[in-house]
Amino acid sequence: MADGIKLVFTGSKVEGLFIKELLKENNIGCIAKDAFQSSVQAGWADGLPGDSMQVSVEEEFFDAASALLKEYFSQRDEKSS
Repeated sequence: MADGIKLVFTGSKVEGLFIKELLKENNIGCIAKDAFQSSVQAGWADGLPGDSMQVSVEEEFFDAASALLKEYFSQRDEKSS
């Protein structure tokens, strides 16, 4: 991973896209990497479509992004209980 960029989420593409928008709504820029789509563009397929996504933020926003995602996952887990 590039210097100054930290991974905050790895999981399903659906949840990754939601998290990307959640961060954007809170003025936290991010980079979302779709493992399957990246491999297809490179000329080979890795995994299943919809399989996984990584979301990263700049190091200076890591703490804010982590706190926001902790809150999101806590609320999500409460609702599913």
